[in-house]
Formats: sequence, structure tokens, C-alpha cells
Amino acid sequence: RFGVGKEPIQTSHEGRGEEMKTAKRNVFQGLGFDKEESANLLMRAKLMIEVEKYIEREGITQAEAAKRLGVKQPRISDLKRGKIELFAVDTLIAMLSRVGIEVAIRINKRKAA
Repeated sequence: RFGVGKEPIQTSHEGRGEEMKTAKRNVFQGLGFDKEESANLLMRAKLMIEVEKYIEREGITQAEAAKRLGVKQPRISDLKRGKIELFAVDTLIAMLSRVGIEVAIRINKRKAA
């Protein structure tokens, strides 16, 4: 749904090596966001996907999901509609934590450019 992962995204630029290499790393960089913003968007997208997976796995309504995740039902609707701009990383981590899902963050040191 959010176009994250290791699969290349389909674009009208297919075959133009650099665009596809960027898209494979982070779809948001491929869309023109800077490195910092694209990393944040990717993290939020992955967390939102995990919340959605939880809701689907449990087979619960948006109202029940809201109750369990500690938010109001319209927030679940926003999440399901992919409104990434409405969710902060800490909010999504807190939601997952409330239902017993632990979030681990891995930090990798990049080589200097």
C-alpha cells in the first residue's frame, strides 16, 4: 500500500537506472524527498503497515482497534486510508506497544559521502 520494501516500484522512468536504484532503497527518495524526510516517511509507513497487519490478523472493527490501540476511531480510518502525514513515529510505536507488539530500531552507520 505504501510502496515500501525491496521490490522495485513501477514508474514511467523504468529502465533509467538511477531512478530505479533510488526507488529500491526508499520509495520516498525516489519521489524526491530528501534523505532525512524519506527515512522518516519510510519508518512511519512501515509502522502503519504493522498496525494494519495487527487489525487484519485480529479481524476486528475499526472501533475495536481504536479501543485496543488507545486512539479514537477516526484515527484508525486515517491510518487505513494511508494518511501518513497525520502520524508521528512515536504515536505509531505507542499504538503498537499498547497491543503487545515490540518495536526494535536498528541504527546503521553510513559511510561518509
